[in-house]
Amino acid sequence: MKKSLIVSVVCLIFAVSCKTDKTSEENMDITPPKATKIAKNLEMHGDVRIDDYYWLNDRENEEVIDYLERENAYYEKMTEHTKAFQKDLFEEMKSRIKEDDASVPYFYNGYYYITRFEKGNDYPIYSRKKGSLSAEEEVLFNVNDMAKDHSYYNLRGINVSPDNKWVAFGVDTVSRRQYKLHIKNLETGEILPETIENTTGSSTWANDNKTLFYTRKDPQTLRSNEIFRHTKGTEPSTDELIYTEEDETFITYIYKTKSDKYLVIGSNSTLTSEYQILDADNPNGNFKVFQPRERGLEYGISHFGTDFYVLTNKDGATNFKLMKTPETNTLKENWKDVIEHRETVLLEDIDIFKDYLVISERNNGLNKIRIMRWDQTDDYYLPFDNETYTAYTIQNREFDTDTLRYGYNSLITPASVIDFNMKTREKTVKKEVEVLGGKFNKDNYESKRVWATAEDGTKIPISMVYRKGIEKDGSNPFLLYAYGSYGSTIDPYFSTVRLSLLDRGFIFAIAHVRGGEYLGRQWYEDGKLLKKKNTFTDFVDASKYVIEEGYTSADHLYASGGSAGGLLMGAIVNMAPELYNGVIASVPFVDVVTTMLDDSIPLTTGEYDEWGNPNEKEYYDYIKSYSPYDNVTKQDYPNLLVTTGLHDSQVQYWEPAKWVAKLRELKTDNNKLLFHTNMDAGHGGASGRFEALKEVAMDYAFILDLEQIKA
Repeated sequence: MKKSLIVSVVCLIFAVSCKTDKTSEENMDITPPKATKIAKNLEMHGDVRIDDYYWLNDRENEEVIDYLERENAYYEKMTEHTKAFQKDLFEEMKSRIKEDDASVPYFYNGYYYITRFEKGNDYPIYSRKKGSLSAEEEVLFNVNDMAKDHSYYNLRGINVSPDNKWVAFGVDTVSRRQYKLHIKNLETGEILPETIENTTGSSTWANDNKTLFYTRKDPQTLRSNEIFRHTKGTEPSTDELIYTEEDETFITYIYKTKSDKYLVIGSNSTLTSEYQILDADNPNGNFKVFQPRERGLEYGISHFGTDFYVLTNKDGATNFKLMKTPETNTLKENWKDVIEHRETVLLEDIDIFKDYLVISERNNGLNKIRIMRWDQTDDYYLPFDNETYTAYTIQNREFDTDTLRYGYNSLITPASVIDFNMKTREKTVKKEVEVLGGKFNKDNYESKRVWATAEDGTKIPISMVYRKGIEKDGSNPFLLYAYGSYGSTIDPYFSTVRLSLLDRGFIFAIAHVRGGEYLGRQWYEDGKLLKKKNTFTDFVDASKYVIEEGYTSADHLYASGGSAGGLLMGAIVNMAPELYNGVIASVPFVDVVTTMLDDSIPLTTGEYDEWGNPNEKEYYDYIKSYSPYDNVTKQDYPNLLVTTGLHDSQVQYWEPAKWVAKLRELKTDNNKLLFHTNMDAGHGGASGRFEALKEVAMDYAFILDLEQIKA
């Protein structure tokens, strides 16, 4: 990649970290692994792609495992000189975390529920107290005890029965997101012998306290496609299949409305929704379709009184609107506007209370929380006073209350849990995350939102944070992060671990590129399908902006993204490698064409409305034009750290493995190319809270080492 010459006198005067070619060349006497080339012709639409590393698509092949282990060994040798620093970073990040911490209790159905951690333990303890916080604690699960014999352990979907006597929960010990469902007797502590395999981990009790509904996955594609009815105390083999989602582009799931009156089966694809409802007092009845699916019609439902409230894009409401319909007449012909569509405001979610409707909105990229009384005597927004914050409603399980619970944090403000009295407008901060160590002071940092100009003239927002006093002289190390797919918005958020970069002079920023919904639903529409390249060019243009404005330079700019954000990383290093000194691609989705042509791979069919279906030539050609693996070429690339998990169910390990092998073959530079596979984990990485910090320390040590920052 392009390098700039930095005069050593300048380095001494300004105390900046100066890199020389030695950084790129150190350890080059260690030979990187070389994957065997076995040509495989892949033909579609008369086009032939030759994939020399297709054979890596077999985790049962000993040669594949051997290659991954050789890459891991190479990573270990190449980073040996940073091991002590990684350990120091880990301890530093860990030292900021309050180990004996607890969540703010929330009240539901007669109990206060609490999640807490004990010092030295990786996993949470879930507990509750009956009626009062001074009552005796009842431990539901000590996950530390449950996880002690496993290298990976994830407990999810805790679901207590209406009579508070039973709890269903899911466990994954492989990291493939295939959960075993269990039921525990909360009076005796006994876990019932029935174990339900291959579920999503979530479940829903009917109001009779004995009927449990759950979702099973297709064992090959891992698509959530079947809803079953289970009777507590019976063999799972006798469970009744009550719904199968036949459309391979949809997933299905089941839940209960906040009113506890209805069981709801949901079916969703990228563009289309459908729901079925059943009285929760009649679990053996037949579900009724709420509104039949129509391609392009999205809606979500919430029950209140004798009506359903419908959040929908009906009638061309791109940013969604709120409608309502009688529970006895749910077809769309009966839906009536409650909050009309607005061109500049994205309606994201609602929370229903006895006397209030709370609406979560997004306007000009910023979270807004609107509070309305049902009797129309009050209507106002919660006040927020900056441009780099995140606010969201949480844990509002109680219906008959004036208290709204919401979360707030910003790039410089630790996360808070706040109880807000919607009647008196009094705010009570229940908890602000403590940053231990005595060194953190929010007044030492500054955050701002700036706007880059994309190549098509579109303004791209960037949220950034740094220690006060930086100079815009191009010398600052800068980490730019983005995701940019599925309409998923990465809001500005506080991170205690990020302080390890900021306190060493880094600027951290989030590029709110098209493909997310930061600026509304159209922002998403303009970054998918045949407009997907906007995501990549937005990031490149954001990178050029921070360089042109003097925040950093190509010698000090780093990029990071994971999963679909890893696709973004793969695209930008092909398109504009000269802009970056280093790039971190975590579990990257980089072999887009091959994956999207293989409907046996988990989750592929549900992605057609996001990326396009390459079985159609127009989409095949477009996807091939940006797919990182297909576009690796003979050129210089930045320093690269690529990570994956052997059991990843979202992005299969072989995608980054093949990408790295091809990069090793074709790249023309001496920059670092490091590849690490977690042989025990999947898409989300390590399961313990402190084990996960070790992976962050790996990433940080990589870019800090490139900056010649050693401590």
